[in-house]
Amino acid sequence: MIKRDIVVIGASAGGLQALSALVSKLPSDLQASVFVVWHIAPNHRSILPGILSRAGKLPAAHAADGEPIRLGRIYVAPPAYHLVLEIGRIRLTKGPKENGFRPAVDTLFHSAAHAFGPRVIGVVLTGALDDGTAGLWSIKDRGGIAIVQDPEEAENPSMPASAKQHVEVDYCFPVAQIAESLVNLTGAQAVETEESPASKSLEIEARIAFGDNPLKEGIMSLGEASTFTCPECRGVLVEITNGKLDRFRCHTGHAFSINSLLAELTESTENVLWSAVRAVDENILLLNHMAQHARKAEKFDLASMLTRKSEESKRQADLLRKAVFAQDAVNTEQFAESER
Repeated sequence: MIKRDIVVIGASAGGLQALSALVSKLPSDLQASVFVVWHIAPNHRSILPGILSRAGKLPAAHAADGEPIRLGRIYVAPPAYHLVLEIGRIRLTKGPKENGFRPAVDTLFHSAAHAFGPRVIGVVLTGALDDGTAGLWSIKDRGGIAIVQDPEEAENPSMPASAKQHVEVDYCFPVAQIAESLVNLTGAQAVETEESPASKSLEIEARIAFGDNPLKEGIMSLGEASTFTCPECRGVLVEITNGKLDRFRCHTGHAFSINSLLAELTESTENVLWSAVRAVDENILLLNHMAQHARKAEKFDLASMLTRKSEESKRQADLLRKAVFAQDAVNTEQFAESER
């Protein structure tokens, strides 16, 4: 018999308030270790540990690479590092980004599921897109407990709504009830059964987070090669299916859900379009400059031809600008539909 003593929590947009509210209701004698990933820009200083320490009774700090896991503490992923767990200790790594993030919720959840199986309780709070869904699926698949914040309460419902849609969650509660559930669940006995062994695919994904070579670990065996390329490195993306969930990994290890891949490709397309606008604008400036010189040299036919080309380029630039704004409008509509 083992006990549920590993709590992993993921949050993004709106997460500061949700995390503060959750930890404020956890007792000082909580019989579990709590690990938190909150999306933050890599060049920002994280003040989350101080906020959580003041909000509740449990001490919170940024995790340190190699430190032992202790009960009754909150470990926060520092900016630019994945928070990864293995038996007995914590690791911080610069592994490939997942869903465009480092730290990523999925990375923490996958490693916890692989290392601790039924001992894990996974919690997905408010946030945009769907980081955490794949990791919560792994926790549930390994016999752990899956909890999501009620999307109706969440400041940004996308992350918990996605997890609820793709994972057979055990509880969907407002934050206050999540805290109560954690108190009741932590320290309770859990049974590791033959139906919930760590799969080879989960082991591969956990090893990638530690920085192991994805190709040597067998990443290409995780699924079928797709026709899509990785927005981060242009490598071939392998399509992975976990239950009702489809996602992608490239041979260097970057991981994407369908929504995060769409977001990355949309941004990439927008950047390409703006680069095209810039190139056409430069062409217009050069044509106008050449036309001015032609008029000074009294080469009026050449000046007229250059002016016509400049006008054509202006029409092209207008069409490209319209394409940028039309593409952005479609993208917004698609995400709004996926969140419902």
